[in-house]
Amino acid sequence: MSEISHAMPSLKPEARGYSAGVFFRSVVIALTAFLSLVDLFATQAILPMLTAHYGVTPGQMGLASNASTFGMLVSGLAVGYFSSSIDRRRGILISLVLLAIPTTLLAYAPNLTVFALLRVMQGLCMASAFTLTLAYLGEHYSAQDSASAFAAYITGNVASNLIGRLLSAGVADHFGLAANFYFFAALNLLGAVLVYFTVEKTPPMQATAPGMGSHFAAWIMHLKNPPLRASFAIGFCILFAFIGTFTYVNFVLVQPPFSVDAMTLGIIYFVFLPSIATTPLAGRAVERFGTRATFWGALAVAALGLPLLLSASLAAFLTGMVLVGVGTFFAQATATGFVGRAASSDRGSASGLYLAFYFFGGLMGAAVLGQLFDMFGWEACVAGIGVSLLVAALLAILLKTPMTPEAMRHDA
Repeated sequence: MSEISHAMPSLKPEARGYSAGVFFRSVVIALTAFLSLVDLFATQAILPMLTAHYGVTPGQMGLASNASTFGMLVSGLAVGYFSSSIDRRRGILISLVLLAIPTTLLAYAPNLTVFALLRVMQGLCMASAFTLTLAYLGEHYSAQDSASAFAAYITGNVASNLIGRLLSAGVADHFGLAANFYFFAALNLLGAVLVYFTVEKTPPMQATAPGMGSHFAAWIMHLKNPPLRASFAIGFCILFAFIGTFTYVNFVLVQPPFSVDAMTLGIIYFVFLPSIATTPLAGRAVERFGTRATFWGALAVAALGLPLLLSASLAAFLTGMVLVGVGTFFAQATATGFVGRAASSDRGSASGLYLAFYFFGGLMGAAVLGQLFDMFGWEACVAGIGVSLLVAALLAILLKTPMTPEAMRHDA
């Protein structure tokens, strides 16, 4: 039974009906995800402004902006390691309050190095909130309820990509870069307030694998599992491709032949709107078609968008962005669900490893594809994205795990 619904008596299923209870619970979960991760990609919509402000190249600014993924990598592993001793509610709450500090300080960053370090600090806090919330949802929902809970959380994540960019572009365009960071610090504190009033303190969860010996033993066990190992590498490839696309596409859009202004650049990120509708369907697709077929289908959709990203037509270019967004988010949801099924025990540490590889892929995508963009242009960057999607498709051959009735119910 949901602890969130317990904390909101007027929204209990018995008072408002089961559907109403599930709906409001999903809204709370999605809002928590949104306010936890809204800082992650919000700076991408203002990268051209930041590049001009610091007088650096697009590749340098892209890497500094995405330095948050390094913080998320470190924090994801650390939280996974100490997860069993961390109170979920208190941990999420503290993470969101602390997140507001580096977000505010970004308004005063005197150079690119300080900016990057503050982004790393943001990543540490965001990943802590993210990982603890995932653990909370996995531990306190039934197999049937967890599917809708995770779908709501992923949907909030997708929404943060769209609305975060739109808000960032609008605030920075009208009020300046400093006001933008103050605004997002306020959103971080709003997330802490939401958690304070909707998530109750829960008793520590018992270890799922008491005989494993250590957290390192758990990680080694997961890395020896070929399907899990493949899913970790796939996570790397997914964010590598996503970061490469939606970081450096901004510099293409502000240059001829498109030459869009800052506010229009934010509005363009409505290309993520279809992803908000399609991503929650990943679980049903896996149940019907299987993990590998679903994953290959998602990657095919993303790959179809790449040639369109080389078009001089804005309509075709935006269609390409839609397809890459839909495909990569759907692939992420598919891979995330697979990790939970393929881990024979200690799913928390398996999820932590997946997130570490995932965010490391984002960091490397910003670094490698940024160099390609600076040295050879957008066409080379798109080619690098295509290679990443191809590698992910080949790795998906290994995504095979017995589908027990329990696992099938978990996918539903």
